[in-house]
Parts: sequence; structure tokens; C-alpha cells
Amino acid sequence: MQNHKKGIAILGSTGSIGTQALEVISCYPEYFDLQVLTAGNNVELLIEQSKKYKPNTVVIANEEKYNQLREALESFDIHVYAGQDALCQVVESQDVNIVLTALVGYAGLLPTIRAIEARKTIALANKETLVVAGELIQKLARKNQVDIYPVDSEHSAIFQCLMGEYKNPIEKIYLTASGGPFRGYTLDQLKTVTIKQALKHPNWSMGAKITIDSASMMNKGLEIIEAKWLFDLKPNQIDVIVHPQSIVHSIVQFEDGSMKAQMGLPDMKLPIQFALTYPNRMPTKFPRFNFLDYPQLNFEKPNTEVFKSILLAQRAMIEEGTAACTLNAANEVSVQAFLNEKISFVDILNINERVLNDIDNKKSPTLQDYISADKEARLYAEKLCGIK
Repeated sequence: MQNHKKGIAILGSTGSIGTQALEVISCYPEYFDLQVLTAGNNVELLIEQSKKYKPNTVVIANEEKYNQLREALESFDIHVYAGQDALCQVVESQDVNIVLTALVGYAGLLPTIRAIEARKTIALANKETLVVAGELIQKLARKNQVDIYPVDSEHSAIFQCLMGEYKNPIEKIYLTASGGPFRGYTLDQLKTVTIKQALKHPNWSMGAKITIDSASMMNKGLEIIEAKWLFDLKPNQIDVIVHPQSIVHSIVQFEDGSMKAQMGLPDMKLPIQFALTYPNRMPTKFPRFNFLDYPQLNFEKPNTEVFKSILLAQRAMIEEGTAACTLNAANEVSVQAFLNEKISFVDILNINERVLNDIDNKKSPTLQDYISADKEARLYAEKLCGIK
């Protein structure tokens, strides 16, 4: 039976997606074989996960925490490594079939590239990989004949709507957005919001970075860019619609005018599971959606005057080159600065816009160009945030 199991590597097992993926995998021991767990800094949770789920290999990116990890797992038959290089190397193991990239932000780029070059199937929860270097990633995926299955709920929804529609061109897609905790706010109201308010998402339970991105709607902006590369779409084929209940996860419109929507309760375990089990749907005990509990589903246009993140992302998508890489780097720095109480909530998007305006856009970039653009944008954003 062992040979028929899917060997899974989870990059970022201690984050929100990683912990939920472990819950999914543990429900199907006959289907999955957990090979690799990795974490950036959270060595305590990584130790706990390793003892419970017993992977073949674990990696802690922060080398200072290697000894703590190694000593804690000394009595277990688990290989223990540390550092960024190890993070990239473990995905190449011949026992790994699927790499779930659940790292936060730009950190997911290089390990994902290595996994693609090793011809592993990618379950992509790290949208920044495609935002930063979508052109390069898709070229590599085609060259190595690698499938990329989306884990983001919106992109998983589009992916599911396209099943059986291989020969039918897309006219348009609609990515739904909850609107976050500040839907309906004015710009003046946003100026006084607190970290605690921004971290309170109305529908989804997520990590701090993506929760702040949802509050600023930058997350939806990044998802627009991700969708362009995942589904080979032109900018005018991607639209955003606010849907406060988060029941319709996204919609595909075909050339004959018909539309398909994927629906369900807001639970990330469902898109995680589908990416790992595709093309099969496995039985679950997840709560079921009941139409009678939701007699009304609402849809509205996003307010791009208040939340200019969508406009910034659309602009970066149209400009291509390193523009989206620059925008993403600025956003990672500004969000962290907000969480560290260095800047206000409205400063996040203002700094993102300033960096996008001021950093040169390199067309037809190489990997090194992306790395350089990311570094330059971060340094500039840090300066604007008053960090350096």
C-alpha cells in the first residue's frame, strides 16, 4: 500500500494553512504519507507536530533553533535539518509527490522553484510566488510538465468551475471578496483603526499577514495577479465583486453567457483537501451549507477610492515585469510595520503606492532581476516606514 500513497511535503506547517493541512492529511492515513514538515521560526509547534505526525524529515529555517529541534526529536526516527538551503533541498526527495507551499510571502519563491525543477506537483497556498514571479514560474512549470493546483479558496473555486470545460474559453472570472472588517468604512474612519480591529476578520480564520491584507483588500489585489498567471487570463478578464457572506467563492463566465459558481461554507480545509486529492473528491465530515440559513446572498462593487489596493494590483499586472514583485515587497514590509505599530493602517497602501511609483520596472526579468527588485523595494519601503 505504501507505494500507492501520495508523499506530502508541507512547507510552512506551523502556519494557518499548514496546521489545517495536517488535520486533512490525518483523516486519510491510507491515502497520504507525510514526508516533510518545515517551519520558519516556530520551533515549539514544529516539535509538537513532528512528535504527533512523525514525518520522515523536518526543517527549521532559523538555524539558531536547530539544536533545540534536534535535541527534542533525538529519540524519534526523524531527519532534522536547518537553514534556507535545506528548505529548498528537502522538496527534491524522491519520496515526495506533492509539495504544499504554505510559506508566508516572498519566502515561498525559491523552494517552489526547486520543487518545480524536481518535477513535483505543487499545491499552491503561497500566492506571492505567482505574484512575484508568475511569468518565470509558469515557464518553469511548462518546461518541467508540472501541475500547479491552487489552494486559495477563490482560485480553487475557479479551478473547480473549469473542470470539464477544457475546450470552452473563459470570457471572464469574478473573484469574490468578503470586504473584510472595514467594508463600508470611509477613508477618515480607516485612519483610526487599530491592529486588534484589523486582525478581526468577519468570516475566515487566518494568519496575521493575510488577515491584514484582507482588511486592506491587498489580498484581493494579489489574488488578481495570481489568477492571471494560474488561468492564463488578460487583465480585462478578471473582476472583483464584494460578497460579505463568503459563500460564493468565485464565479466563471463563459463565452455563451452562462456562469458557474463554486459555493460552500468558508472553511480552508476544503480547498486544501481538493488540491491534495485532485481529481478525486474524498468524503468529509465538514459542516454542510444550508440555503435556508442564508436566505439572502449580497453582492456589491468594491470601493476602490478607499481601498486602492485593487487598482495598484491591476496596474502592476498590466505593467508586468518586476512591478508586481515590487508591490508585494512593499506590502510585506508595510504590513509588518503596521503590526509593529510603526505606521498607521492607511499608511500601508500609501507606502505600497509610493514604492510602486518610484522603483524602476524591469521587463522580461530573470530570477536575479526578481531577487534584486524585491531587495530594492524592501529597503525603500523600510525607509518610508521609518525602520531604517
